[in-house]
Amino acid sequence: MLQLLIRGVLAPLAKLAYRPDVQGLENVPLDGPVILAPNHRSAIDTAVIALVAPRPVRFLGKAEYFTGTGLKGRFVASFLSALGYLPVERGNAMAGIAALKAAREVLEAGETFAIYPEGTRSLDGRLYRGHTGVGTLALETGAAVVPVALHGTEKLLPVGKKIPRLAKVSVRFGKPLDFSRYDGLSSSPAIRRAVTDEIMYSIMELSGQEYVDSYHKLPRSAA
Repeated sequence: MLQLLIRGVLAPLAKLAYRPDVQGLENVPLDGPVILAPNHRSAIDTAVIALVAPRPVRFLGKAEYFTGTGLKGRFVASFLSALGYLPVERGNAMAGIAALKAAREVLEAGETFAIYPEGTRSLDGRLYRGHTGVGTLALETGAAVVPVALHGTEKLLPVGKKIPRLAKVSVRFGKPLDFSRYDGLSSSPAIRRAVTDEIMYSIMELSGQEYVDSYHKLPRSAA
């Protein structure tokens, strides 16, 4: 019920208020497993994608977001679940394995899963090297990968702010990438790296961002 409220009421109201420029919706397959691979500019990126995507999208969210107590805690957990969040533990190797397992289950059920290949937000506007989780998921599930370019979300919700501002936002969905040519090679680190780099190149072309061939680390104060 809450998911229907979000997609049927909240999404149209948000689009009316912020008027995002959304391009390439026709590039998102409407059935079958799909991986959305966006650049990451702001903490509000997930909500923006959830509200403009043509089909429901699942994301990974910190497990502690779902453990609040009382009426407020239950509402937050229900709201995040309706937005498509999956609670996962973070901070160690086992957590990373659990996150990939949760993502695979979504894709094997024929749903849409979104993952930020950079791993964390870019604070300087540049596009950073992608972690190979996205390549691993694409190879293991056979899902199409749709690159996504977000612009303006860093102004919509700047670092340290909790209330969105009025800002021009654009979302571009690129043409789906097919990696079936690598069937049976998902265990190869070199292939996982090659697939991830191809995805990052597509995001770079869509977004126009300067690419940095190193992983981005978010300062503790901005986490």
